[in-house]
Amino acid sequence: MTYIITGSNLKIEDVAQVARHHQKVELHPDALARIKKCRAMLERKIEAKEIMYGVNTGIGEFSEVVLNDDQVKDFQKYLIYNHAAGIGGPMPEDYVRGAMLGRINVHAHGNSGIRPEITLTLVEMLNKGVTPWVCRKGSVGASGDLAPMSQIALLLMGEGKAYYKGELYDGKEAMDLAGIEIPGLQARDGLGTINGSNVLTAMSALFLVDANNWLKQAEIAAAMSLEALKANMKPYNAKIHEVRGFRGAVRSALAIKKMVAGGDLQESRIACKVQDAYSMRSTPQVIGAAHDALAYARSQVEIELNGVGDNPIFFPDENIQLSGANFQGSPVSLPMDMAGVAITMVSVLSERRMNRLNNPALSVGLPAFLTRGAGMFSGLMLSQYTADMQIVEQRILSAPASVQSIPAAADQEDFVSMGMNTAIKNFQILDNAYGILGIEFMAAAQALDFREYQFGKGTAKAKEVIRRHVEFLEIDRPLYDDHNKMKALVESCEILIEVENAIGSLE
Repeated sequence: MTYIITGSNLKIEDVAQVARHHQKVELHPDALARIKKCRAMLERKIEAKEIMYGVNTGIGEFSEVVLNDDQVKDFQKYLIYNHAAGIGGPMPEDYVRGAMLGRINVHAHGNSGIRPEITLTLVEMLNKGVTPWVCRKGSVGASGDLAPMSQIALLLMGEGKAYYKGELYDGKEAMDLAGIEIPGLQARDGLGTINGSNVLTAMSALFLVDANNWLKQAEIAAAMSLEALKANMKPYNAKIHEVRGFRGAVRSALAIKKMVAGGDLQESRIACKVQDAYSMRSTPQVIGAAHDALAYARSQVEIELNGVGDNPIFFPDENIQLSGANFQGSPVSLPMDMAGVAITMVSVLSERRMNRLNNPALSVGLPAFLTRGAGMFSGLMLSQYTADMQIVEQRILSAPASVQSIPAAADQEDFVSMGMNTAIKNFQILDNAYGILGIEFMAAAQALDFREYQFGKGTAKAKEVIRRHVEFLEIDRPLYDDHNKMKALVESCEILIEVENAIGSLE
């Protein structure tokens, strides 16, 4: 089904569908009419020689420099040239496609002043699979993601580089092969393409989709470990969490209880302690806090996805343009810093449960390090080392980027969001989280193999999926292959998909 771009109602799942699964898009006729109306107003103002930032003036520190008629058109070209100043290898294509979708959605409001040909060309590029080659780094997350967005804008002049059908071409060749006419850049078109935080916002949207799937798997892993550790399941009664009032905790408790339903532990056929350690007992409160943090981050990201992040902003009905700072990425970078911290926090909890599975003093009768041959064999001892290393890296990456502003542009741009740094490090945090959770899954499956009672339907299904990929550790073997298989399994969401097919949604 084609996604209709209207300027509103763009969800993070829509970004994922277009960016990753190449869902077709179409600009709503009303949006196109708004774009044309705004452009007509701008052209009247240009003809009247009205001074407008970024149209017939320089930008940044040069905003007081007024351009003559001959300079106005060439200025857009040179603006893109000097802002295409990123560094590093290629950005993943889904980040770039997500940014293009976000920029089209900004244009759809009819406040950007660009020609409709620019927006329609971006639509065509998405639909025909022409994805600009963009450097991974370079944006400070204010004045828009100028460096990466400028590499997208190069294609509108038939320059730069782009992927088409899996191959990398010069920009013009890619556009020609796809049958896309190059629109060129006229007054306002360049700045109207780049002057928003669309890359960091698209990356944040994709991260939130992935992070939600990871959190649901963290609840699956928790349920497996809890059943293996003969946990007291009373702390997972939703009443406890309802009286406190945090929605995420209620959600998490219900998900874990659903996982263990029907098992001997949940049915009180297994003896348990009166009260367990915090890493077991407070799982709903901790994972729930992460759910709530991600929900807030989602709300802010979706406001940005559906808002007008641009400068200047044109209001055709009032015949005015206003310059401000709607390109500033702080409204996204601040909650997204918190989202990354949330994933690290839940990863620490995961490792603490894995520690209890390994430690014979804490594991309620499980063999030391989950091996029958302790002493001769070390079992999963070193798996914990690997999890710990990744957590330390997560902790380093959890320092907020949103407070790391460094002034630029002769102090004209003296506070920036550094939101691109937030987006980059969040994916690094999540990459480690896949590995950490994979190790808990592996340890929990190993522990459950030592238990001889009935598990919950969800737990049993998760263990079944794991055993398709990683065998029981009877005697020691090199574990790096198992670790990598488990990391890939978590990233693939295969466990989550099969568990939800078996017992229903965990949301």
